[in-house]
Amino acid sequence: MTAPVFSTLGCRLNAYETEAMREMAEAAGLSGAVVVNTCAVTAEAVRKARQEIRRLARENPGAPVIVTGCAAQTEPDTFAAMPEVTRVIGNHEKMQPETWQGLRAPDLIGDTEKIRVDDIMSVRETAGHLIDGFGRHRAYVQVQNGCDHRCTFCIIPYGRGNSRSVPAGVVVEQIKRLVGSGFNEVVLTGVDLTSWGADLPGTPRLGDLVMRILRLVPDLPRLRISSIDSIEADENLMLAIASEPRLMPHLHLSLQAGDDMILKRMKRRHLRDDAIRFCEDARRLRPDIVFGADIIAGFPTETDAMFENSVRLVGDCGLTFLHVFPFSARKGTPAARMPAVKGPVIRDRAARLREAGEAALRRHLDGQVGRTHRVLTEGPRLGRTEQFTEVAFASDQPEGALMDLRIAGHDGARLVA
Repeated sequence: MTAPVFSTLGCRLNAYETEAMREMAEAAGLSGAVVVNTCAVTAEAVRKARQEIRRLARENPGAPVIVTGCAAQTEPDTFAAMPEVTRVIGNHEKMQPETWQGLRAPDLIGDTEKIRVDDIMSVRETAGHLIDGFGRHRAYVQVQNGCDHRCTFCIIPYGRGNSRSVPAGVVVEQIKRLVGSGFNEVVLTGVDLTSWGADLPGTPRLGDLVMRILRLVPDLPRLRISSIDSIEADENLMLAIASEPRLMPHLHLSLQAGDDMILKRMKRRHLRDDAIRFCEDARRLRPDIVFGADIIAGFPTETDAMFENSVRLVGDCGLTFLHVFPFSARKGTPAARMPAVKGPVIRDRAARLREAGEAALRRHLDGQVGRTHRVLTEGPRLGRTEQFTEVAFASDQPEGALMDLRIAGHDGARLVA
C-alpha cells in the first residue's frame, strides 16, 4: 500500500484540513492517490493550483489525482476539465470520512461522477476534527469556518460558506487531548475567527472561548490566536489580552488598507482610526504585544495619496509583521469590475509596503537584543518567542520545548540566541 501524496496551497486552515484529510484517507485505506488542497484567494492562487496538479501528475504517473479546497469549490469545472484530474471534491465533502471511503480503488476508476461539490452555503455545522497537530511543537485547532461578510475583493465565502462555529465544549476537549499528548502551544484558527459563536446558543464571543479554554485547561502553557478582524474584538478578548499571560502577545490583523475610501470600497467594517485605536488599546493593556497585518497594494481606484495612507498605517499602528498582497482581480467579485490600477504601479506599491514591513521588523528585532525570551523550539535550530518572532539557535535544541534564552543579536529577519 502506497500512502497518498498530499499537497497544500494557501492558508494555515488549509494545512490543518490537509492533516485531517490525511488521517481520514489512511483510515479508509486510500492508496496511491495524489490529493491537492487548493486555494482560491486570488487568480494567481488558482493558476498555481493548476500548475501544482500538472507537476504532481507528471511525478506520479498513473496515480489518480483528487482536487479539493476553495478553488475546487468555487470553480469545479475548471479542474474537472483538466485531463490530469480524476475527481473534484468540495470543501464540505473533503471533511467527511465517507468521502474518503468512497474514493478507494476501484471506485476511482470508471465513469462515476467526476465532480462531487455541493452547495457550501447550505452547510450549517463545522465539526471539530481531531488531529495530532503539526510536528511536535505547536497544534492548530479549527474552531470556526466560513464567513458571513462580503468584502468586494474576496471569493472565500463562496469557497467556505457562511460562518459556523465548533461548540466550546468540543474545542476544550480537543485542547485537553493535545496538551495530554505533549503540545506546549495551541493556536485557534478559522476563516473569520472573531465571528466565532454567533451561530451558537447564547451567541458567545471569541473572548468567552479564550477565557473558558484558559480556565478549563490550566496545564496549557501557551494559547495563541491566529488572524482576527479587530473591529469584532469583544470585551472578554480584551480582558484576556490584559490579564492572561498564557495568551500570547501577538495578533495578526485583517486590516487590508489604511485609507478610509479604499476601506469603504473594499466593504470593510472598520476605518483607519478604528485600526489605530485598537492597536493603541491593546498595547496599553499588554505593552509587549506585537501586531502582524494583511495589506493589499493597488486595490482598484487607489491613488498615490490613498496608498500613502496604507504606508503610514505601518507606523501609526506599530505593525511588526506585514503580509503584503499585490491586488489580483478575482473573477466573480465586485472589485474585479472596478477601475484597475496598472500592473507596474501595483508591483511598485507592493515593493514599497514590503520595504516598510522589513524596516518595522528590524526595529522590533533591535529592541529584543539583550532580553531573555521564553522560546518554543520548532526544530533543532529554530524557535519562536511569545511574540511569534523567529529565533535561530547557535546549537541544537530539543524540539517542542519551552526554553528561556537570552537574545544575542539578529540577522535582519530573525533573532539569534
